[in-house]
Amino acid sequence: MKKLFVSFAALALVFSIYSCRETTEEKAEDAVEAAAQDTENNLEAAGDAAENAANEAGEEINEEINDTDDVNGEDDV
Repeated sequence: MKKLFVSFAALALVFSIYSCRETTEEKAEDAVEAAAQDTENNLEAAGDAAENAANEAGEEINEEINDTDDVNGEDDV
């Protein structure tokens, strides 16, 4: 009976360690996927912000060029 109990305890220990290992691997995989998705989203947002800033700067430059005729930047009055 003692051998049966020790064998069962050893089997339970092996099973619990094996189960935890799989869960840890899955959690690590999920964390990597989430980090990759966050990085992708942040890069897209940064690209959009840079594009918007460039467009706004271009519009301001065009307005400045079209609204002034003097080298000193004085407006047409």
